[in-house]
Amino acid sequence: MNIPLSPFQIGASLFASNIGSGHFVGIAGTAAAAGIAIGGFEWNALVVVIILGWLFVPIYIKVVTMPEYLKKRFGGQRIRIYLSVLSLFLYVFTKISADMFSGAIFINQALGLNIYLAVVLLLSITALYTVTGGLAAVIYTDTLQTIIMVVGSFILMGYAFNKVGGYENFQERYMMAMPTLTGVNISKRCYTPRPDSFHIFRDAVTGDLPWPGLVFGLTVQATWYWCTDQVIVQRCLSAKSLSHVKAGCILCGYLKLLPMFVMVFPGMISRILYPDEVACVDPDECQTYCGASVGCTNIAYPKLVVDLMPNGLRGLMLSVMMASLMSSLTSIFNSASTLFTMDIYTKIRSSASEKELMIAGRVFILALIGVSIAWIPVVQSAQSGQLFDYIQSITSYLTPPIAATFMLAIFCKRVNEPGVFYGLMIGLAIGLSRMIAEFAYGTGSCVAPTNCPEIICGVHYLYFSIILFCISCLVILTISLMTKPIEDKHVSYNSLEFLCGDGRTFQKVNHLCSTPPIRPLWSSGQKEATPQ
Repeated sequence: MNIPLSPFQIGASLFASNIGSGHFVGIAGTAAAAGIAIGGFEWNALVVVIILGWLFVPIYIKVVTMPEYLKKRFGGQRIRIYLSVLSLFLYVFTKISADMFSGAIFINQALGLNIYLAVVLLLSITALYTVTGGLAAVIYTDTLQTIIMVVGSFILMGYAFNKVGGYENFQERYMMAMPTLTGVNISKRCYTPRPDSFHIFRDAVTGDLPWPGLVFGLTVQATWYWCTDQVIVQRCLSAKSLSHVKAGCILCGYLKLLPMFVMVFPGMISRILYPDEVACVDPDECQTYCGASVGCTNIAYPKLVVDLMPNGLRGLMLSVMMASLMSSLTSIFNSASTLFTMDIYTKIRSSASEKELMIAGRVFILALIGVSIAWIPVVQSAQSGQLFDYIQSITSYLTPPIAATFMLAIFCKRVNEPGVFYGLMIGLAIGLSRMIAEFAYGTGSCVAPTNCPEIICGVHYLYFSIILFCISCLVILTISLMTKPIEDKHVSYNSLEFLCGDGRTFQKVNHLCSTPPIRPLWSSGQKEATPQ
């Protein structure tokens, strides 16, 4: 972890680790189906990534993994083990399988390969690169891959807008982009663009992405992802200093402005140019076009690349998608291996050698890949075939209790280990009840709605995120107040280390900083950190 990286490398790596083929395929696909509101998911990160650099990283600075931080804050092992296991499940459900599926869609559209053959080939190259290169190789190549992604996608955006005749024509033509084959007895609203397609903030009740959910519910998920996820925090902990972390976070925030222009708008243009394929509504026709009866919006971006760009630039965009896929997967593989070996395997084999831990981590990556491939059919049909909605819905069901735990751990001294553990367990039970119900009944589509009871599946997943976060906070605080306070050695100012306001030195509270201390760092009898 002691790899000195510049602010540019940190920001580029944060952006590249976040933006994978799942974003190109998923965001463009949802934009083709419903308009620009999906871009709000990316713009929300502008605020949260700044919170990461200013508030969370100074607290994480002396730990290796996020579960390790909670171990130091609360003591005990069960919270750390639980979060490690849950993180690995989330990698399978929302990251590895989604990235593999989206990458395979692109390769299938570009080269005509079978989706599963494309998955196996891509994973073989990525896994070999990951286990031989390590984190240093991943981060340094992230920098180059970010440049390739940004330049290539901007070129495609230019070609796309030129094809539709500019922004004004783009708006007018999108509202008329409907398939010619609409089937029998299919409601017109299923294939007509939404009236609010060009609104980010949509009706709180009838909107497909209601504005309170976009502002508050999404912030809960973003806090989990940007401020507590191992993949992201691992990049920040590789910085040379805290000032470099902050600069890297600012750069990442600027880069997060781009997806609206290079993913959302091209996805909508793809619907204009290929309404029969991208906006298909008849299940039989959709099955023919993309192999999914619920819809084909996921092919919006790949089809735009394959059909619109000339040969040389088409090859460049293939490189972009390959780079984004490898960047995302390598980040996940490294972090998953770290979590498994340090937080789980060492509890089973406390005397394991470094060589044994290395082998165990690599074998575990292979197991993750196998499970993720088996999960791809579920990803393909969930949330009306819209990949990004699937990812965000799973995140809404499982991550709000984690966000509540980290927020209260930092801001509330009275929160203790029993409160956090049972808050996580109750939150998990509530989230799983919603997730399992959706998988059991199916998420359905506009043509064939789900039979899931309204009381379970009727609440929008972003609203569900807000509710689950509030319930988790309430349970954690209630149980903490009803049980014995945590030992002073974990939260007392007498044993805390303070981060000096200049961002460069760590000193005990009874020492003087060159500038006023800005916040405490949790500690439990650790040695004083060496000045940076």
